[in-house]
Amino acid sequence: MATTPSKKPTISTSVIKRLPRYRRFLRDLRHDGITRISSKELAHRMNLTASQIRQDLNCFGGFGLQGYGYNVDDLYREIGTILGLDKCRPTILLGAGNLGKAVARQLDFQSIGFDLIGIFDKAPEIIGREIREITVADVATLEDFCKENHPEAAILCVPRTQVPALADMLVEHGVKGFWNFSHCDLTNRYDNIAVESVHLSDSLMTLSYHLNAQQDSKKK
Repeated sequence: MATTPSKKPTISTSVIKRLPRYRRFLRDLRHDGITRISSKELAHRMNLTASQIRQDLNCFGGFGLQGYGYNVDDLYREIGTILGLDKCRPTILLGAGNLGKAVARQLDFQSIGFDLIGIFDKAPEIIGREIREITVADVATLEDFCKENHPEAAILCVPRTQVPALADMLVEHGVKGFWNFSHCDLTNRYDNIAVESVHLSDSLMTLSYHLNAQQDSKKK
């Protein structure tokens, strides 16, 4: 009698979003020469609970040893593999204005699994400039570029009104994920397309809330 293959358990978004934070702390531990750490010690550093850390990591298999803790180097590498940082996905950036330039220049893409292969804009004064040794191309050439180079991911630093048409074309030509800095919501627009939206103002408003809460607590 044939058995039905078991489905992989669904990992919650909150767990996935904590993985980069684990990796940052582990990177700092490696830099400080620490070779192993217990879940309790790691929890103290990260302001989490030891049980939370164990539950998160158990979603991907067992990494620690009872009485020993976690090997820092091994766990750092394992989390990198889980996050896909050992890949080098061809990636394009749309919009080379102030935000796009900052994103392109500040990130070490290859260390986090991406290879920036093209930058595009429609402004004549920006087309032809070099950013990270990549010449900014006219967005009118984007479709031909995609046919030839097959990017898997796109970074969107363009106005929201430009996004739907560009995103539709990119998905049609094989782009599987968007890092979206525009204010256009792509979350439910496509099936099987990864979208990670970045709203910088949301983060600043969250800071405003915490500052407001601090002030209110002092008044009581």
